[in-house]
Amino acid sequence: MIPEKQYAVQLVGPNQLVLNPQKEVFRPGPHQILAKVECVGLCFSDLKLLKQFSQHARKTQILRGLSQEVLSQIPSYVPGEMPTVPGHEATVRIIAVGEKVTHHRVGERCLVQTDYRALPTANSNGSFGYNFEGALQEYVLMDERVVIEPGTGERFLIPVPEETSASAIALVEPWACVEDSYVNPERQTIKPGGKLLVVAVPGEALKGVDELTKRYKPAEVVTREPSQTTELPNESFDDIIYFGADKSIIEILNDKIAARGLMNIVLCGKKIAQPVSVGIGRVHYGGTRWIGTAASSAAESYRHIPSTGEVREGEQILVIGAAGPMGQMHVIRSICSGAKNVSVVGTDMDDARIDALRRKADALAKANGVELRLVNTNREKLAGKFSYIALMAPIGALVASAVRDSTDRCLINIFAGIPAPTKQDIDLDTYIANRCYMFGTSGSVIRDMKIVLSKVIDRKLDTNISVDAVSGMAGAADGIAAVENRTLAGKILVYPMLHHLPLTPLSELPTKFPTVAAKLDNGKWCGAAEEELLKVAK
Repeated sequence: MIPEKQYAVQLVGPNQLVLNPQKEVFRPGPHQILAKVECVGLCFSDLKLLKQFSQHARKTQILRGLSQEVLSQIPSYVPGEMPTVPGHEATVRIIAVGEKVTHHRVGERCLVQTDYRALPTANSNGSFGYNFEGALQEYVLMDERVVIEPGTGERFLIPVPEETSASAIALVEPWACVEDSYVNPERQTIKPGGKLLVVAVPGEALKGVDELTKRYKPAEVVTREPSQTTELPNESFDDIIYFGADKSIIEILNDKIAARGLMNIVLCGKKIAQPVSVGIGRVHYGGTRWIGTAASSAAESYRHIPSTGEVREGEQILVIGAAGPMGQMHVIRSICSGAKNVSVVGTDMDDARIDALRRKADALAKANGVELRLVNTNREKLAGKFSYIALMAPIGALVASAVRDSTDRCLINIFAGIPAPTKQDIDLDTYIANRCYMFGTSGSVIRDMKIVLSKVIDRKLDTNISVDAVSGMAGAADGIAAVENRTLAGKILVYPMLHHLPLTPLSELPTKFPTVAAKLDNGKWCGAAEEELLKVAK
């Protein structure tokens, strides 16, 4: 029987998180699916939504993909200033469907893929837990017109086995976001059928441009002198090739790059000789990319774009913010990448968090022959250069320091979601000389979820290794505060059907829930502990 009301955590404005014990349980319309939430993980992205609310790139209105008429029929579609329910790392069970639902059935247990890339917003795309209500509630309504991937027909509600714990399934989502940042294909050419802008002073030899356009055939090529760039429309070019080294022109062109567009700076032997303000927030949320060459051919820059952000042989990896929940995943994935002769340095500013990571990662590093060093940068100055730098904190200055600390062909993984409008002064001379490549991904795709899910089902990956605390609805706000204050090193799981369970670190289970503690797997969260918690914490 579906209740009329439910417990839910709602975000009603910036920094305004409330526990609502009387939120309506929506009944599914003809195209809709009602699911009961088994488990949901808390994420640093929930905190970004808490701070930015309607200004978050994923909380704004859907621009294309579904008509406004269809969107208006979905009560869980809540863009802009409308209250939302956060929570996007979820395991759910379908309990009711509308009469026109054809791809889903009652009783199915599912992993929720949250990233609706076919439904673009101004600077990102629609997403479960943002402009569509998420899983920090007992029951969540979804629409089949949203949760079926256009073209492929694949489901965003991915069926999962009964025997796998809800926690292990829910944590596939953050691990899939990490996976996406390594396996997402990078465009290595000008965009076929795209719009190309070429900017150069009169008489400049446009080396490489004919080669590129003949091979990849952009639909439109626009040529302008530097003085003619100001009036060009913003965010309108898929590729921009600039022959020159003028800081002011580069900063103007920065705003002309379209989503998933590419900026190519051809220095022709010159130096910019001063930092340049670069839109680094759009690298993560907008998929923009920056390349360049100190030489004179525009084609040269494209040759150095990696096919993906995958770890390479001999990589010297730096993970900044390594001891937080997502940083731990990056460290563990790097250690287990299979690439030879890899070393990993992880930094954090808290000894307790570093110790927690060391307990999880040391044995894996030894088993995989990876040199691992964990550094508290409050007490030890980090030295050295790195070929792969992954950033877990949404701080623009870290991107600038990553360029400074780069080696040749350094990959700079801007994993943390720096707000889309953010710009940062970057030493582009060093960036170009070192053939650096900064990239970022937001969320994941079904492919990534299935890769990680298969590892979990085959017991090649235990996502529960990330868990540090559990909670019911009463402790969810405290859990988000713990994420903000970095008081716990690992992931926090919320079980919405447990209304009154406060935030409970695993270390406190022996005194608060001894029978649950007895079920832990050598101190680690597991299915048996989850089952016991659901029995005793009601």
